[in-house]
Amino acid sequence: MSNRVIIFNKPYGVLSQFTDKGSEGSPRPTLSGFIDEKGFYPAGRLDRDSEGLMVLTDHGPLQARISNPKYKLEKTYLVQVEGTPDAQALEALRKGVSLKDGMTRPARVEQTDPPEDLWPRDPPVRFRKSVPDEWLRITISEGRNRQVRRMTAHVGLPTLRLIRIQVGDWGLNKLRPGVWRFASATGA
Repeated sequence: MSNRVIIFNKPYGVLSQFTDKGSEGSPRPTLSGFIDEKGFYPAGRLDRDSEGLMVLTDHGPLQARISNPKYKLEKTYLVQVEGTPDAQALEALRKGVSLKDGMTRPARVEQTDPPEDLWPRDPPVRFRKSVPDEWLRITISEGRNRQVRRMTAHVGLPTLRLIRIQVGDWGLNKLRPGVWRFASATGA
């Protein structure tokens, strides 16, 4: 049985699946527009309005180990938020916040500089001249629906842009949007 892994930099607006059954007459881009290798399935999801690293594999047990929250595989994101984080907001994110579906696990959170090699987004992020924005590096060990966005909103810092850069030992590194490559099954 094979145990192959693909890492892919999912562009903004692309669905993290190979088909789109829910948009008749309004096709949305899917993974099939970028990856033509047969037998691969996403190990976890990345929202349509999020960008960055997706891990795909042709090995069911590996897919489960990557995507199932019980394994607590860490995922790291660069998050552009609207507003300026204060110590209280950062500490709340670090300890875990109470969302409608329960408390989040503690997260690692730090303010960071904007990424040096950041690609442009289409459409661009909306900016308000009167409201500053900052970048955070957030690492979580679970993967609830839109979790990072809900966490930052909970502490008054709406997410403007979200880029996943790491899943376990697999890293995005310099992979550009819409590009994929094979990686080792133990991490890139």
